[in-house]
Amino acid sequence: MSGPQDKYDALVIGAGVGGLCAAARLVHRGYRTLVVESLPYVGGRASTRDIDGFKINNGAIVVETGGVAEETFREIGAELNLRFPDAPMMMRIGDKDLDIAGGRVNAAMSVVARRGMMLLDRFGGTGAGKAKANLSTADWVARYTKNETVNGAVRNMCASIFSVGADELPAGVFLAYFARTNALAAKVGFCPEGTIGVWKSLASAIVGRGGDVWLSATVTSLRIEDGVVTGASIKKGRKTFEIGADVVVSNIGPRGTLRLVGEENATPNYRAGVRAGDRPTSMISVNFASQEDLISAPGVLSFARTQRLCYVANFTATCPEMAPPGWNLYVGASVPRPALGDFDESAEIELLHQDLREQIPGFERARIISTEVNRGDWPTQRAVAGSDAARTTPFPNLWNVGDGVKEYATGGTGACAQTSKLVVEEIESRYPASLAPHRKQMSEV
Repeated sequence: MSGPQDKYDALVIGAGVGGLCAAARLVHRGYRTLVVESLPYVGGRASTRDIDGFKINNGAIVVETGGVAEETFREIGAELNLRFPDAPMMMRIGDKDLDIAGGRVNAAMSVVARRGMMLLDRFGGTGAGKAKANLSTADWVARYTKNETVNGAVRNMCASIFSVGADELPAGVFLAYFARTNALAAKVGFCPEGTIGVWKSLASAIVGRGGDVWLSATVTSLRIEDGVVTGASIKKGRKTFEIGADVVVSNIGPRGTLRLVGEENATPNYRAGVRAGDRPTSMISVNFASQEDLISAPGVLSFARTQRLCYVANFTATCPEMAPPGWNLYVGASVPRPALGDFDESAEIELLHQDLREQIPGFERARIISTEVNRGDWPTQRAVAGSDAARTTPFPNLWNVGDGVKEYATGGTGACAQTSKLVVEEIESRYPASLAPHRKQMSEV
């Protein structure tokens, strides 16, 4: 890492997926960039920690390829170390595990979704702000079938993809997602270091191209002068630094961004938009290991008939490095009810355990490594799909990226990377790197 400076072209707050992808694109385009992360590691809610030799993800478990995220890695020259299961996505229907990524299920969902979109158009349109938001996915499905398997499969697709219940997800979001060609066939992979390995690679490339990445450092406030963000106060250890920046990109969510600029400095409409979009989703994950091979599916296995369990992922089938020798590592995940409000944590964990005992023979003999609960200030997504806030802010040189400002009907790491691409394109058009003024050495406060 290069020495600190008092002025940067770009300040990126947060080293999650959106922040790192934004920083990588900015550095590649010649912006002198500083990334500030309050945690001692990169990746945010797509990171990993070691527990007794097991690599345990704290949120996102797979990384999508073939889209904006992979494009970002390719641009900056970062290694994207992923391995791909032969059957990345399967669903258990009755006593059979069916490949849904490349089979008839995917094709059927695409046809049903396109027809459903046409029907919704008749009742007010399918745009993000239209009347479709009043009809939930569960209500939409119930209009056509009472079949418990179909309803259960849709419910667990909502949970797996959007981290929310089918009764909480707008039907238009669900249908728009599946109306895209081969929505379930997106190529996803596991990293042998755990998901953090992907983002460590991107952070290293950022530093290698002249950017700075500060960990265990906190942006305590943003300076506002004449309606423009001019810099930030950053606390790192016992020292406080005053940084100037031409543009600022925030990956800490719209609510966190508003806190840094001060609500009194934002417009009433913007404050209202942030509050409306602040609908964090929840998920519970049980990481478990066994010296028996408990699951034949090599990737992610979803279910059609469970109380809460939406999927189980089999990490060591493709990445044996994620566990000590002789062990198999899995995670079983559920979305509580409600996913968008308060819930009984202990009761929801027990329901997840019941499903795991029923669906995974041998689970009772497995070793529980950890139970992760994503909710509140550490959610699965900061905004349920369809209610995201705006990427822009009342300040012309300040933007949000990440899972609180996603494009309509998107989710996952790919959606976060996409927000970064859109923001950096706007920055490049309005604040070209070639116009940045000369930098001096940074002064300490």
